[in-house]
Amino acid sequence: MSYQRTQQFSSSRRQSSWNRNQNTVAFASSVKLGPIAHTVLVALMITVLGLIYLTQATRSSGYDYEAVKIDAQIAELSTKKDDLEVENARLTALENVQNSSVARQMATPASTDYVR
Repeated sequence: MSYQRTQQFSSSRRQSSWNRNQNTVAFASSVKLGPIAHTVLVALMITVLGLIYLTQATRSSGYDYEAVKIDAQIAELSTKKDDLEVENARLTALENVQNSSVARQMATPASTDYVR
């Protein structure tokens, strides 16, 4: 069995505490980032998280606009309903019913009996 050494992996077989079926190779990254690169990466992650938050916040305000529109429709329809109730009361008023052509053709009863 032969082992090859690469730049990314370094063998740690020299340690005597390793037993069978244990990893004997540790990964060593060949890319080293400095403090400026770390700062830039953190700033980018914060920016992306901020944009995600803003998209979620604007979605909820979009639902708010729809709710306001529906509330305006409800107010308009309730106003129409009130107007129709007034119109119905006006059309069914006792004076209008008594003066209607149907009421004029009716005969007055000769006697009225009440049941108790």
